[in-house]
Amino acid sequence: MRVLLFDIDGTLVRSGGAGKLAMEGALTAAFGVPEVIDRVNYAGRTDPGIAHDLLTLHGIAPTPENLQKLQAEYLGHLPGALERRQGEVLPGVAEALRRERREAAVGLLTGNVAAGAEIKLRHFGLWQYFSFGGFGDGLADRDDVARRALAEAEAHVGRAVDPRDVWVIGDTPLDVKCARAIGANAVIVATGWHSHAELLAAEPDHFLPDFTHATDLLTQWGWT
Repeated sequence: MRVLLFDIDGTLVRSGGAGKLAMEGALTAAFGVPEVIDRVNYAGRTDPGIAHDLLTLHGIAPTPENLQKLQAEYLGHLPGALERRQGEVLPGVAEALRRERREAAVGLLTGNVAAGAEIKLRHFGLWQYFSFGGFGDGLADRDDVARRALAEAEAHVGRAVDPRDVWVIGDTPLDVKCARAIGANAVIVATGWHSHAELLAAEPDHFLPDFTHATDLLTQWGWT
């Protein structure tokens, strides 16, 4: 059985920066930071990695207790941030998910912590499409999230999964990198913040402008 592992932000949805807004609001609420320094990269990373860098940048020790405090505030801020930013499901995503789940095990491979992923995908009406996932909880390295996602896929299907039957679908070079870490294939959609040149330089197995072009890939897989 083919296993498809989807990233969320920039791949399935565009939140208008709601996650960043929520994380920065959480930093202010939890630690009284009056002005957030905007020097932390969010794209393709895990929530714990982002939180670690935010705390360090603002002179706050990234202890387990402080990381947990920031995460709790973030999850509290996230629903309101999603409402304020009024993002969107990206073109072709819902149709592609409806088709793909009939033929494959469809899960998540995301740097979001599990609770944050659920909040985001429920907000956009997509949560029901995913039966399992690898999430960023407790992990700073996206490659470790990929390893967790593969283990969750095997638990879901009840047997070992050949990595050659696994497809990681994302929008950043880091998605290609983490696919390679588990021996999986990589599909890149150019719906995030990276240029086509940057994405192609990562050497994905397939490149799609967006999910409205997914029919070509599904046809190649013999699903249409």
